Amino acid sequence: MRSLQIRRAESRDIDDILRLLLEVDMVHHRARPDLFKGPATKYSREELEELLTDPERPVFAGLDENGGFLGYIFLQLERIEESPLRTGIRTLYIDDLCVEEAARGQKVGERLFQHALAYARSMGCYNVTLHVWNGNDGAQKFYERMGMKNQYSCLETIL
Repeated sequence: MRSLQIRRAESRDIDDILRLLLEVDMVHHRARPDLFKGPATKYSREELEELLTDPERPVFAGLDENGGFLGYIFLQLERIEESPLRTGIRTLYIDDLCVEEAARGQKVGERLFQHALAYARSMGCYNVTLHVWNGNDGAQKFYERMGMKNQYSCLETIL
């Protein structure tokens, strides 16, 4: 990828975002059909319109040199309050990251991820976190290549 522009996502990006959200849901549905219905999106058009104006939940779009939509990253600023048990920190949670299938392998996801790290630093965050579902091996490997490590594990027993 010669050139990648990263900017805040806008209303004009919603159709592309919805299409990729559907792809992400189907990855989860194939891995865990007991939990993810598929085909569906986690946000509606109306929810995205509102989300795109929320300063605590920025969404960034990756575009090619012609303005073509290549992917997105959804972020969420969170604050862990100081308590007798925990230190108080500000963290940036990556809610979702997806790259167009035709653009995969061209460092678009890596550049969006690096943009999120720079954004987190600029906001005074202590760390960046995210969740990866078991069975989404491609995402797991990608985030490990980006230097992420397990913070904790969530285990289950299905009844």
